[in-house]
Amino acid sequence: MNIETIASRSERLGRSEKLETLYGEPDGPFPLAQPTLELERLSRKQRLAAAYRIFARFRFDMGGAGHITVRDPELTDHFWVNPAGVHFSQISVSELMLVSHEGKIVHEPARARPVLNGAAFAIHSRLHAARPDVDAAAHSHSLYGKAFSTLGKLLDPITQDSAGFYQDHALLPRFTGVVFDLEEGDRIAETLGSRHALILQNHGLLTVGGALESCVWRYMAMENACQTQLIAEAAGKTINMPHEVAVLTQTQVGSERAMWGGFQPYWQWITAEEPDLFD
Repeated sequence: MNIETIASRSERLGRSEKLETLYGEPDGPFPLAQPTLELERLSRKQRLAAAYRIFARFRFDMGGAGHITVRDPELTDHFWVNPAGVHFSQISVSELMLVSHEGKIVHEPARARPVLNGAAFAIHSRLHAARPDVDAAAHSHSLYGKAFSTLGKLLDPITQDSAGFYQDHALLPRFTGVVFDLEEGDRIAETLGSRHALILQNHGLLTVGGALESCVWRYMAMENACQTQLIAEAAGKTINMPHEVAVLTQTQVGSERAMWGGFQPYWQWITAEEPDLFD
């Protein structure tokens, strides 16, 4: 990989050149980082822009609600996020903002107004601060997750996919209104604990990951698990898999590596369909 060529070409074209996914050995270090901080930052921003486009395609774009963040690889107490008021389908690399954990916008979007969603800051700043192992977090008001959140319970291990969340998600049982207070962000982080997903009662879903890719696929998979359980319970009595089988299956389909892998086909699809996300 010629780093100088990538940088100069991107500047000349006014569009960042797609950084392909780095694959290592099956049992080796994971995930693999780009060879420089600049390229790692660009890689994260490209995948964040792609994640917003994917969320738009799946209609996880209810009004102005929802946000996905990824930690900056160098300024680790800062995260990249979308500017409020820009539809997910219009997010590109140059339209992302860099925000400190104190709420200061230190890198503005190229064209959009630099407006920070108050709920995004209250939730994500506290999550990133509380979980140094987490590089990304995602939340939206997607339909089935929002519907399932009104039941006030956890997902059951009724399918292979839903078992990916077995003993790795929690329920925040009390809705107190739109999350604008940092104290509520702290409560979300505390309830999440060391897990990777959270059902916010009467609100929706939230997922985190050690990489942007695992976080985003985890959200998509959780939304699907909510939809599946709602459909199954409407049809009749569901049957849970045995505890030991659910535990095993969680390690197989719910691990960071498995979740990271689930994102890759969507990355290839959206970047081929919407190359303007690299603008």
